[in-house]
Amino acid sequence: MLKNWVVVPTRLPLVLRSCHACTSERFRASGKFRVNANHKLIDAWLLARCTACGETLKLTVLERMNVRSIRSELLDRLHGNDPGLTAQLLQDPVVQRRNRIALDWDNAWRLDTGGSDHLGREVIDVSIRFAARIPVRPVRLLAEGCGLSRAEVERLITEGKLVSAVRLSGKLSADFTFTLKR
Repeated sequence: MLKNWVVVPTRLPLVLRSCHACTSERFRASGKFRVNANHKLIDAWLLARCTACGETLKLTVLERMNVRSIRSELLDRLHGNDPGLTAQLLQDPVVQRRNRIALDWDNAWRLDTGGSDHLGREVIDVSIRFAARIPVRPVRLLAEGCGLSRAEVERLITEGKLVSAVRLSGKLSADFTFTLKR
């Protein structure tokens, strides 16, 4: 029987970038946008605050765009400080590259296994789905979901008792499946 596990974000990730006012490298997205129009051109930024000193960082979302080329739905979401748009833009590779940022997902997600009825079984088939692009080590997910230590999960992989079509070392942020034979 196939079990479905989901990696769910619990909050927005921290933004990793050096603060120009202090030595901190972490910012918390405020969920607020600043929109500035100059004639027919528009700029938009996502605001983030330094976790240490409170200094504001403006992450460029739109830069010198013609107002008519922007969907009205996007403008409404920017003006309304839509939290869903904040999460979407933080994970956008174009926004990350443009602003030279990375995301820190530590303590910002949880694994929903749907219960612990799978722990006593000899064979477990599990499909892991990511609700957002959260880079996590599969060994950590498997250890948390199966109630094992990471060393035990590594041993099961080495012995061939834990198999998957994807490489289980490194980090993953895409859906995958695995089979555990005890």
